[in-house]
Amino acid sequence: MSGKRVLVCTMLSTAMLLSSFTPAIFAEGSPSQQNNRKHYGDWNHPSQSSPVLHRGTPESASLKRESLEQIDSFIESEMKKRTMPGAVVLIARSGSIAKHDAYGYSARYIDDQFTEMDQPVEMRKDTIFDIASISKLFTTTAAMKLYEQGKFNLDDPVGKYIPEFNENGKESVTIRQIMTHTSGFTAWIPLYNMGSNREDRLQIALKYGLKNKPGTTYTYSDLNLITLGVLVERLSGQRLDDYVKKNITEPLGMKDTMYNPSSDLRNRIAATEYQPAIGRGMVWGSVHDENAWSLDGIAGHAGVFSTAKDLAIFGHMILQDGKYGKTQILKPETVSLLTENQLPQFPTDSHGLGWELNQGWYMDALSNEETLGHTGYTGTSMVVSPKNKTIVLTLTNRVHPSRATVSMNPIRRKVAQLTADAISVPLHHRDKAWFSGYGDNLKKGLTFEVGKNQDTLHFNHWFSIEDGSDKGSVQVSSDNETWTTLPNIYTGKEETWDREKVKLPEGTKFVRFLYETDASVNGRGWYVDTVYGSDQRGKKKELAPVQNDWIERGW
Repeated sequence: MSGKRVLVCTMLSTAMLLSSFTPAIFAEGSPSQQNNRKHYGDWNHPSQSSPVLHRGTPESASLKRESLEQIDSFIESEMKKRTMPGAVVLIARSGSIAKHDAYGYSARYIDDQFTEMDQPVEMRKDTIFDIASISKLFTTTAAMKLYEQGKFNLDDPVGKYIPEFNENGKESVTIRQIMTHTSGFTAWIPLYNMGSNREDRLQIALKYGLKNKPGTTYTYSDLNLITLGVLVERLSGQRLDDYVKKNITEPLGMKDTMYNPSSDLRNRIAATEYQPAIGRGMVWGSVHDENAWSLDGIAGHAGVFSTAKDLAIFGHMILQDGKYGKTQILKPETVSLLTENQLPQFPTDSHGLGWELNQGWYMDALSNEETLGHTGYTGTSMVVSPKNKTIVLTLTNRVHPSRATVSMNPIRRKVAQLTADAISVPLHHRDKAWFSGYGDNLKKGLTFEVGKNQDTLHFNHWFSIEDGSDKGSVQVSSDNETWTTLPNIYTGKEETWDREKVKLPEGTKFVRFLYETDASVNGRGWYVDTVYGSDQRGKKKELAPVQNDWIERGW
């Protein structure tokens, strides 16, 4: 018993000594002074884009094949869990389509009891999906075409062009506010249970009152984009579907993008939900969203059907400042308006005009202040990374045969994460580095034993970590059991190699790099290499890990 007391006292006294010491931690050289090797194709240094998309390989897109291939087994495992019957994934970088694969079935069930069809329809690369709320991007683009023609200003009141919108105290709501979901509308109303035809229901939506004062809250609401769709129709004199076709999809050569697809395309279309409660049966070939269906399939918030390839064309146009090949859809300055954050006052709801920004819950490690995207309720998502010139499309029919399934967000995240992982981090001056790995609720350590008389730690590191929620730290210990965390905490997106040295407190025998994450969203991770200890004379010796939960990887 006395021996145990001595051990405890020794541990406590050492811990107190370590915790009372405030070490100096400082960079030994600025990034410009260090050997930050930049290779075109690595993280944030994509190769020059081609004017149009073309078939490629992971290698032609400067992507790691092994990471992209992990998507296959992941999607297959999710289909076995009945998360969705099928999927199409397309990944492109700098115009090169590195991955375009189909999985499972586009139509498999005849009812919401998962009764199998006699002849299920296999998913194809060119399967046409009801893209649900990704339709909002087409409505916004259509509106900005009219903006370029001087038809309106973003801060004009909506009621200037749609007089009936002014009813119920909405006179001050601006076009910018309906494009950024800050109008004050409630999230949703059951339009399909109101009115008797498209015009009746549009009038109900336009005259509907607000839940909040305009500009004071962010509430994602279909009513905003339904209104914007009407604005496009009023200012153009054309129905929304006709305007989108003539001014966006047809010039871009998006032949498989449309509202209300014809019946002869049915076997190419992914089935969605069994909806007997409103007399629809299995929805297959018409829009899933009940409100869009009640608006004759043509609405600003939903209704577009498309393929992965067509959506990649649309995304590439955005990456190319509004141009695809020789076709200019939008001016570069208009694309800047669409894609810059309009809502700095709502930091967790960063939003361009129509586009969502920096949403890690489905963009994961690709997420940063510039990353664009949108999701669709039917199980679709689109992520566009300007920094890496990367497009990720994850299209599923997860509501087939019922919406009562698990969340799609982990799938969206994982595909984005594996895509990010396929983009190499520029290594420092070696061919390999220690990598923290990915995962939720992680606590991963990389431990080194410090040599006798070594009182200073030197290391190089690179990190892109979810800001504030995940973190990296350096810890010290005298016994490899009780640890004290040093002051510097690494979080956010450094994304360049820094060389640091840390004065170690007396009694330090072990140092540990500890990477910790929360329950959701990962960054690109933490990389460490060239870990040295030095003594008072400055003599350095490289340290070798004695315990390691990290991965040694190269490119």
